[in-house]
Amino acid sequence: MFVTEAYGQETAPATEGGHGEAPADAGYDAAAPADAGHAAGTEVPHDGGHSSAFPPFDSSTFPSQILWLAITFGLFYIFLKKVIVPRLGAILDVRQTRIAQDIEQATKMKADADAAVAAYEQKLAEARGNANKIGQQARDNAKVEADTKRKSIEASLEQKLADAEARVAKIKDAAMQDVGAIAEETASAIVSALGGKSTKGDVSAAVKSVRS
Repeated sequence: MFVTEAYGQETAPATEGGHGEAPADAGYDAAAPADAGHAAGTEVPHDGGHSSAFPPFDSSTFPSQILWLAITFGLFYIFLKKVIVPRLGAILDVRQTRIAQDIEQATKMKADADAAVAAYEQKLAEARGNANKIGQQARDNAKVEADTKRKSIEASLEQKLADAEARVAKIKDAAMQDVGAIAEETASAIVSALGGKSTKGDVSAAVKSVRS
């Protein structure tokens, strides 16, 4: 980008006549090669008016360096603006859209999970309520059935007790009748053994008076 110029100076001592030929007493050999003076004249002088500093550090090249720097920066800025930034923006938009979709899907899944948990808890509560209701109904039915059976058994026992008491009374009456007959016969036999006379009616009345 930067070119340094090298200047060569050919020095040929001029004669008084201005023809540029060396005088005879200048010490030059007439048989010397023709390019000897040319080789000597290609040397770069150290004080020719040009700086020998490194070009980027040469103050005389600063304007051109600033110009090319501005052109390069402008081209790089245009490249960034037209190529790099749109691509980065598109990538960021795609990632942002994907992240938003993932968040939305995760939110939806969480809402579905919460709804499923709420429905499960509701079903569980209903099942517990139904189980308690069924258990209470079973207990009530068992209690009613037990009360019915108890009452039936009590009624049966009372009936059997009444029947037993009736039979006992009947047996007692029969036994008392037998006792009365035996007592009348015994009383008649005793009266007869004592030599007395008595009628059956008298003996019966006497036995009945004793029994009462």
